[in-house]
Amino acid sequence: MPEALKPALNEDFGLTVVAWQRRHGRHTLPWQNTRDPYRVWLSEIMLQQTQVTTVLGYYERFLSRWPGIADLAAATLDEVLAEWAGLGYYSRARNLHACARAVATLHGGSFPRTAAGLQTLPGIGRSTAAAIAAFCFGERVAILDGNVKRVLGRVLAFDGDLASSAAERQLWDHATALLPSRDVDRYTQGLMDLGATVCTARSPDCGRCPVQSMCRASQHGEPTRWPVKTRKLKRGRRENWWLWIEGPAGQVLLQQRPPTGVWAGLWTLPMFDDESLARAALPGANLEPLPRIEHALTHFDWVLHTLRAQSCGDAAPAGRWVAREQLADYALPAPLKKLIEQH
Repeated sequence: MPEALKPALNEDFGLTVVAWQRRHGRHTLPWQNTRDPYRVWLSEIMLQQTQVTTVLGYYERFLSRWPGIADLAAATLDEVLAEWAGLGYYSRARNLHACARAVATLHGGSFPRTAAGLQTLPGIGRSTAAAIAAFCFGERVAILDGNVKRVLGRVLAFDGDLASSAAERQLWDHATALLPSRDVDRYTQGLMDLGATVCTARSPDCGRCPVQSMCRASQHGEPTRWPVKTRKLKRGRRENWWLWIEGPAGQVLLQQRPPTGVWAGLWTLPMFDDESLARAALPGANLEPLPRIEHALTHFDWVLHTLRAQSCGDAAPAGRWVAREQLADYALPAPLKKLIEQH
């Protein structure tokens, strides 16, 4: 790339981001304007790979039910999973619960005050730890979540392939070098806001960007060329059959998923790998087929068929009978909750 397209970034970059955040950034999100590490941590975990609009309701419900770290630590994992149901990436909920208990039991109910200390807790990686440390304790430390990778990748026209851990380490070094000497919390929020509202993945609004004059990708004329990440997920396809079995009083038979794998720890209808196995589990039963469900996960598309039996006598598989009005107390995956609501 010609040298003319490579202006040096200096303290002006951080100062510009800070000034823009003051005037044009987001200031009214419920986890902002606080230095409470519990609230910031909860929002950071929920926002991983999830849009703000989706998180808002979950965040408020969690805080209403568990206002502090001790309250969440005292909850059961099933209770946490039930509140999390529908938010996806359920390992976050399991780590959330484990982290709350670790803070309560190992740290006297107070979060560590440094990014290094925060990284020792379950489910808190380098970027999340840095965000909590910057927002709550003023530590001068860089974050590198998806939005920030995109902003810095474009500003620097960073050609390293972020599918490579070595290239990602290099971008971390750049992120640290660009930190301003003060207002790191507002700078961090500014980078997040830029990535979420201006420097978006598919349609960056370069005309509204405060650092356009410093941005090498914009000068090049192809901002969406960056950041570079060549490795693509190979999507698979999975097909399973659910048995919706109702008891004489309308109860529904549920089984809990294994502690690892997809939907780990959640409750679902008995699930089978093919239709013949599902039918064999209730020999002679009158099974009503329901419309199939197509559910997209990160790595594969899941087709779920449902066969409903109004009654099964004594032939039901092992599981737990749950009254319809009590199903809300169980951690059900989103497609099952929708299925039950519709039928």
